[in-house]
This record gives sequence, structure tokens and C-alpha cells, in this order.
Amino acid sequence: MNIKETDAMRVIGVTRRITLADVRHAAAELAPKIDAEIERAGLKPAGPWIFIAQNLPNNANTLFDWRICRPVEGDGGYRGALDMIELEPIMVASTLHQGPMRSLFTQGYAPLVAKIEMSRHNFSGESREIYHRWAGPGARYHEIEIQFGLAN
Repeated sequence: MNIKETDAMRVIGVTRRITLADVRHAAAELAPKIDAEIERAGLKPAGPWIFIAQNLPNNANTLFDWRICRPVEGDGGYRGALDMIELEPIMVASTLHQGPMRSLFTQGYAPLVAKIEMSRHNFSGESREIYHRWAGPGARYHEIEIQFGLAN
């Protein structure tokens, strides 16, 4: 577990109220639309895909607020169909999951949650997945950074 402050960044993305079971399909639907909008607006990707959750549930059927977004460089005067927001720096506990998606929760999330619960830190309610290396659905190896926002 690493404790660090995230960087501020400008992102373009979409927010949905979905379940964990819906994330895969929502990401597949929305990522190409976000990429097309970035290109249409004359912006440049400035980092990997980020999924942001508010109050991430511990089961596949509970609704939660989820945002898929991509950091961008370019004009802050964006006028388009998607949301452009500034992500403020936050303190997070993080770990890097290296492996298949099927082990993301058991080998990535679960050990990180256990370490945070054993520490002096409290969850803020925000969590993030940063897709440093995405090899496509069904691939055997990805690099996904898991971050849990920390309160005070």
C-alpha cells in the first residue's frame, strides 16, 4: 500500500449510475465516444483511462455513481457533449494490480482494503482505477492502479 497525493488533472468523460456488473459494457460503449469527442474538440489525451467510483459497493448488483474519463491537454474552453472537469488532488492509498481482470478484486482490491482497514486511515468514499496498461478484454495481463481516497 502506497499513500500519496494524486495530481490535479483536466479530464473529459461521462458519469453513469450503474452496477459493478455493468462496468465492462459501459466502458466498451463509452470509451470510443470519449476518444471521438477528444479528437473532435482538438484535444490530446494526457494520460491513461480512469474509472472513478463514489461509494463503490462490495457486490455486483448495487447501484453506484461511476465516471469513465481520460485526462486531456488543450483548451479549457471546451464546449461539447461530454463533461470536462478538473480533478483536484486527493490523498489516496494505492496499489498496482498486475494480472488478469478476473483477479482484480481478489488480488487487488481485497488486500488493499484490508491494509487500509488495519491502518489509521479512513475511506473518503471515492475510489479510482487507472488503466496504465490495458491489453483488451480477456487478456492475461493488465496494469491497473487501484486508489482509495482517504478522509482526513
